[in-house]
Amino acid sequence: MPQQLSFDLLTKTALGRDDFFVASSNAAAVAMIEGWQGWPSRKLVLIGPSGAGKTHLAHVWAALADAQIIEAGDLASADIPALATSNVAVENAASVAGHDEAEQALFHLHNLTLAQGNSLLLTATCEAHLWGLSLPDLASRMQGTAAVALNEPDDTLLSVVLMKLFADRQLNPTPDVLPYLARHMERSFDAARRVVDALDAAALAQGREINRKLASDVLTAQNATGSLY
Repeated sequence: MPQQLSFDLLTKTALGRDDFFVASSNAAAVAMIEGWQGWPSRKLVLIGPSGAGKTHLAHVWAALADAQIIEAGDLASADIPALATSNVAVENAASVAGHDEAEQALFHLHNLTLAQGNSLLLTATCEAHLWGLSLPDLASRMQGTAAVALNEPDDTLLSVVLMKLFADRQLNPTPDVLPYLARHMERSFDAARRVVDALDAAALAQGREINRKLASDVLTAQNATGSLY
């Protein structure tokens, strides 16, 4: 069968609170986000692996707290005093490590935000003592910040994550796909994203529906090349 042309279409990711499924692996993090006004020292580090929902919860918190969201990589060129006038979320905070201007910017944002009575949320894939920060004053402040983790999914949450990833891409797999994937794929959020990407691409390229056979073919191919793991 000749391959069909495929196109990279924009996907709309649902980031509202009602779109976030609460399970045992993320319940503590959701509770901390919803109870943000009680954070110790008005700051929190949200930790979790890629695809765990950190960005989703950062947007949930931004809506609850009327906060701004900024990527850590943009801090060095940002107007820090302006950011500090409101609650603020810094995504991928560990990426400032080793970049003097970015570390200084995060240090000043931390101090100014809290000094003005506002709250600060930071997201990262690991605990602050593992970020490799060079600025001692910043390292001490980050390590002294309360943290909560998003853990890898259980069976139920993995199925819900897969369902959401398919829905975000407006894909309609056959009913047997989700339970098959949940039983046979790597149990991680990042693997869920990669397998849905691969199924979307394969269905477009081959002109096939997303069914159990295609899911099996994709997992077999990715296991053979190591691209999923």
